[in-house]
Amino acid sequence: MNENNLHTIAFYNLENLFDTLNDPHILDDDFTEDGRLNWTKERYENKIHKLAMAISKIGKESNEAPPVVIGLAEVENKKVLNDLVNAGPLVKHNYNFAHFNSPDERGIDTALLYRKEYFEFIDAEPIPLLVYDKGHIRDRTRDILYVVGKLNNERVHIFVNHWPSRRQGAEETSYKRITAANRVTARIGQIKKEEENPRLIIMGDFNDDPNSPSIKEHLLQPDLYNPMETLLIPLERGSLTHKANWNLFDQIMISTNFFDVSNNNLKFLKADILDVHFLEEWNEKYKGFPFRTYVGKKYLGGYSDHFPVYILLKEK
Repeated sequence: MNENNLHTIAFYNLENLFDTLNDPHILDDDFTEDGRLNWTKERYENKIHKLAMAISKIGKESNEAPPVVIGLAEVENKKVLNDLVNAGPLVKHNYNFAHFNSPDERGIDTALLYRKEYFEFIDAEPIPLLVYDKGHIRDRTRDILYVVGKLNNERVHIFVNHWPSRRQGAEETSYKRITAANRVTARIGQIKKEEENPRLIIMGDFNDDPNSPSIKEHLLQPDLYNPMETLLIPLERGSLTHKANWNLFDQIMISTNFFDVSNNNLKFLKADILDVHFLEEWNEKYKGFPFRTYVGKKYLGGYSDHFPVYILLKEK
């Protein structure tokens, strides 16, 4: 048990966490030692250590312990996850992970890290996301990772998402993210047929803000709550930037039974963004933005182009 009875649940898009080896089945050539980005062993190890340190600090302002559960986006494979959980800042916390290779052409997947002392893993599966571009060509995007386990002896259902990007335009691609939302909603409907009042945690990089139609109109149901909704301040705060404007694509939503202390050992306490100084860009022009690993081909040596987000749950 954590000393202050708090549990941190987090999500972090790691910005292209690739190893340095060429996998012939995915488009990872840029992230090899001979590739366009000159992705060396030293650069890889530096990123692993920095990300492990960042993860160990999530929620630390309120909770001395690192996250009991953290969803991840943009991880290449099990090797990078093994290297991450065995890195110095994390190794003593005894993390394990759930991960499946997805059909994404670049090989960037979702995963879930969990501390075995606090989270009892039961099962996991990938939920395929079938979306199509014009001309009925499949967009080979990430699967949705579904994990069920026991947190503080309570059964919880966790969905880790990395929804289709806005690369071809936000409005032009919104139908893909609405499809993803409907996929999660359908699976939650199945869970509700098998389990009364299930505890749900839906996290991810949704490539949409809290007020976007995919979230507001298609994902959120009356028994789901999005604590991230009040955190986005477009000109001042978010989890990532685009053209100097803040977005909050990284979100964690929960079922409203996390407010019901009569039937629940874990109660929602707060939500926040880890936008602390060491994760921020130091260059004056981009000061306060996430300190990323690359800008185009230029190597900066930072952490990620996203800040982590998290919620705190308290044992009653």
